[in-house]
Amino acid sequence: MKGGYQGYSEAGSAYSPSFGVAREGTASPGTPISFSNEPFLAADVGGTHARIGLIVFQPGSNVPTVLAYHVYKCAEHAGLDVIVRAFCDEYAVKPRRLALASAGFLHEGQVVNSNLQWPVVPALLETKLGLSDVKVLNDFEALAYGTAYLDASQVTPLHSPRWDEKAEKGPVVIVGPGTGLGVAVRLPGAPPRVLATEAGHIQLAARVGREQQVLAELAQADTHIPYDHVLSGPGLLRLYGALCRLERLPAVYHEPAAITAAACDGTNVRAVETLQLFCGWLGSFLGDLAMLYGATGGIYIAGGFLSRMTAFVEKSTFISRFLDKGVMRPFLQTVPVHVVDHAQLGVIGAASWLMSHHSHERVV
Repeated sequence: MKGGYQGYSEAGSAYSPSFGVAREGTASPGTPISFSNEPFLAADVGGTHARIGLIVFQPGSNVPTVLAYHVYKCAEHAGLDVIVRAFCDEYAVKPRRLALASAGFLHEGQVVNSNLQWPVVPALLETKLGLSDVKVLNDFEALAYGTAYLDASQVTPLHSPRWDEKAEKGPVVIVGPGTGLGVAVRLPGAPPRVLATEAGHIQLAARVGREQQVLAELAQADTHIPYDHVLSGPGLLRLYGALCRLERLPAVYHEPAAITAAACDGTNVRAVETLQLFCGWLGSFLGDLAMLYGATGGIYIAGGFLSRMTAFVEKSTFISRFLDKGVMRPFLQTVPVHVVDHAQLGVIGAASWLMSHHSHERVV
């Protein structure tokens, strides 16, 4: 894989130089940025955070240059236009194009997703911000494009089969349990193609035993319950609540982060069981996706809270459930699985997507 992106910035903090994606004159807030090619904006917007980058592709280069980067908490702002305007004011820039990676999908001119803090309407963004062009793609589609810029130092392996050069060039699946559950697939080729999917809405499959007890607690009989109902931050809270009700115990924790911390520390039995259920379901789900898409190029799990519980995942039933697919076990033994803290990956992927889909135009 190409050496590529790097860096993580906590919400509300500015980008700071680090190795990876090419950079040119990273700016301090309020200082006009100098560059040889006019830049554009790339944004990765989910239910919790909006990540904004100022990007340029230098002539003759297919590697994005990050000039500035900032992470904002969506709940602290009245709309995406307010966030973008704050970013442009902070760095004293007036770009004219925005590549917007957003959770959900574009329908009749508006991004549809119940997890977003506010409506996202590209045409209104153009009007309010004075932009000439706003192009929208799914946030996990952007992450899938961004995986082309990862290297071994930026991922944590969970399953590492024997390296196979031919397999590495196969389809890549990227999955992200966060506010919801995003899934995208990068297909090999030049340029690569990416499929944005809604696989997180596939019917949750529960095994006989504890999982079926929990499922019965989560949903009424004969109703649809998707994987994202449990494989997400809010889903972790639902699982914990269901287990507490089954045991007729009061809920001690009311935030996903608190449940994860207690489980990783081993200080609360219900929290530990919650995370064990989560890991088992995640392993089964990823095994299904690997078979569905023939993911010989590997699976990347993106998401902030997953990267903080890697040690727990390694000791859980995650891998055994991933591999436990009957006659398909030998195939799954060849599929690598990695965790990546996506940070700038969506921003870089959105920029790469814009360039690959508009290579005949000069990015302005």
